[in-house]
Amino acid sequence: MNLASLKDRCTSKNLMSLPITDLFQPFRLGPLELANRIIMGPLTRARAGKGDVQGPLNAEYYAQRASAGLILSEATQISQQGKGYAWTPGIYTDEQVAGWKLSTDAVHKAGGLIYAQLWHVGRISHPSLQENEKLPVSASAIAPQGKAFTETGFVPFVTPRALETDEIAGIVADYAHAARCAKTAGFDGVEVHSANGYLLDQFLRDQTNKRTDRYGGSLENRSRFCLEVMAAVCDVLGSDRVGIRLAPVSAANDISDSDPWGTFSYVVEQLNQFKLAYLHCVEGQTIGPRDIPEGFFVKLRSQFEGVYMANNGYDLELALKARRENLADLICFGRPFIGNPNLVEKLRTGEPLLDAPRETWYGGGAAGYTDWPA
Repeated sequence: MNLASLKDRCTSKNLMSLPITDLFQPFRLGPLELANRIIMGPLTRARAGKGDVQGPLNAEYYAQRASAGLILSEATQISQQGKGYAWTPGIYTDEQVAGWKLSTDAVHKAGGLIYAQLWHVGRISHPSLQENEKLPVSASAIAPQGKAFTETGFVPFVTPRALETDEIAGIVADYAHAARCAKTAGFDGVEVHSANGYLLDQFLRDQTNKRTDRYGGSLENRSRFCLEVMAAVCDVLGSDRVGIRLAPVSAANDISDSDPWGTFSYVVEQLNQFKLAYLHCVEGQTIGPRDIPEGFFVKLRSQFEGVYMANNGYDLELALKARRENLADLICFGRPFIGNPNLVEKLRTGEPLLDAPRETWYGGGAAGYTDWPA
């Protein structure tokens, strides 16, 4: 779209003064041709059925949002052990694969593309969500502050069990199995969730990793698990269909690090060996102010030898600025996609966005899920 037509269709005076943007133009991501640079971020909606299986309603939801350049699925557990919230989907059984295929087929029929986000929550769980009510696992036996979302409501987190060294290879294999399942289900690629205080993040950060084996202590050791997972998933799908999500300065799920820059600059440098499809960074807190250390993500992006996807609190003005100043290749929008299935077109034309109330975000049926006007 040229500047003249953008001016004709846009209702916002300040946006009309902005230069021509490539935000709405196609973008090559590995073997995929994205229709635009606007990414639908992973949004937990807690609407999976029995057996953590997705169904026709979920397929309708994703198909409605297929105009995004790429959809990142809601976080999807790689095993029963990886589950941390009620009614979230899995991608490790035949039934779950069949359920997800409804969504991938619907998105592809609508002209879209979709990645699966692979997830193990680690300690952000509760025995009631685990097989035989076992303890959740983590890098170390340190309880998080907060409460778990279970089928009977919110309950306090428990102290997790520290994984034994010889158990970690089995979880790496679970990631590889989930990647194979995603391929069978028709996903165009996968994103490994290594952010927001979940299992891989728990190993990366020194607040939650007090191990003394080969997975703890030094930066090399703390990053080993994450890098082994990336190698295994890339081996299944090819690295040009694999991305990773990091949240270096987020305190989500009661996590922190004594040296975020040192930790994550090292991790990003190590990720370059894989030639990934992209690096997806949560810039700041997941809910709340961006509050980013000056220059942090500019420097981090410069260290990554590939496509950089920016996320957190982006609106149209901030997205246009990011592209104008080449601060990111792809812009990820999350919550705006809940109430605006046609978000790309609304951003293109300057139409006001609908703000989905928080009570519609998690659980339930079609209300607040697939009944938003397109």
